[in-house]
Amino acid sequence: MDISTPSVYRSLSRDEINAIPLAELDVSSGYIFEDDTVGMYFERLRREAPVHYCARSRFGPFWSVTTYRHIMEVEVNHQAFSSDSALGGITLAEPLPDERLPSFIAMDPPQHDEQRRTVSPIVAPGNLALLEGTIRSRAAAILDGLPIGEEFDWVRRVSIELTTQMLATLFDFPFEERSLLTWWSEMATGHPKARGAVTSWEQRREELGKCQAYFARLWNERVNQPPRNDLISMLAHSPATRHMDERQFLGNVLLLIVGGNDTTRNSITGGLLALNRHPEQYRKLRENPALVASLVPEIIRWQTPLAHMRRTATRDVELGGQLIRKGDKVAMWYLSGNRDPEAIENPDAFIIDRARPRQHLSFGFGIHRCVGNRLAEMQLRILWEEILKRYPVIEVTGQPRRVLSNFVHGFMSMPVLIPARAA
Repeated sequence: MDISTPSVYRSLSRDEINAIPLAELDVSSGYIFEDDTVGMYFERLRREAPVHYCARSRFGPFWSVTTYRHIMEVEVNHQAFSSDSALGGITLAEPLPDERLPSFIAMDPPQHDEQRRTVSPIVAPGNLALLEGTIRSRAAAILDGLPIGEEFDWVRRVSIELTTQMLATLFDFPFEERSLLTWWSEMATGHPKARGAVTSWEQRREELGKCQAYFARLWNERVNQPPRNDLISMLAHSPATRHMDERQFLGNVLLLIVGGNDTTRNSITGGLLALNRHPEQYRKLRENPALVASLVPEIIRWQTPLAHMRRTATRDVELGGQLIRKGDKVAMWYLSGNRDPEAIENPDAFIIDRARPRQHLSFGFGIHRCVGNRLAEMQLRILWEEILKRYPVIEVTGQPRRVLSNFVHGFMSMPVLIPARAA
């Protein structure tokens, strides 16, 4: 829900980007994410205007915060920078009032804290330990079913399948119908002009209505049963969430679907792409599989599966020498902060044995730090452990097709080929 629509779009060179008057620079266009030129725009903003005001964009006026330090300042000051859906929520694209779906990520304390606590037990260390065997067996089955010497789409066959199976487990969703979770995730984040699953706003509303009806049935089943260790049962039995209205229920369900699907799936694809583009790192990994432990956070930093989070100023506040007025939109560009050389050494390099690999912004920071971060890391770790047992190399054979979005930093497809199995 976050693209520009120029009549003619053309990728610009670095010199052309640097020649744009600073006041006219707009990094909200989904096209510069789709063609992967956005890094050059962010590089200029970090250098010349780390807190930058864009007066005219498809989403109205907004501030871009592009350095690690300033993003952290916004993250920790939730009193001045609100996530509340009533003020606009967490993305530059604002839904119409009657399409607003509140969820705990788009709330401020204390309501945010109460609802977040409801679902956090699903990713507690003890439960993650119980899930590890399930994730490993499913990853092994997916990898063993891949063709040798034949090109296929990594996104569809591996990234989507593994994360969708995991989501079905967390929701205790009917496993044979798990593809619905992927479909509804694409509905939730899609746009009719993004060349994806969403073909019209009417179709999107209709499909999300089906999602609400399906999960309402699961809710009604579980609210009348003893509490169980799945997300729907947790929501149904917690005092903080059991009295949610339909819109808030759907908002939280979609948050959990998108959070558990789009982010991990795009890191799975982005990690393989990064290793192919940095063959010396791939070779290093094959020679020392123990580096998977530091590979995983480097993949998550490198990919940054959510490009931005938005806040709304609740009062006039100074940031980076700029006066942000009450009511202003503020976009924290995690993708830019993760390339900030003032915070991360050699940030444009993909280095699988960094000294401080977890120093990144991909999970956010402060009260809104991703609740499922350890689960995401565990899925990536297990997947790469299993890949290294089976396949000496997986080759990316063509350019990936990226998502036309300034929010989900991800992939539609990526062709790969596995030359041979491990001896």
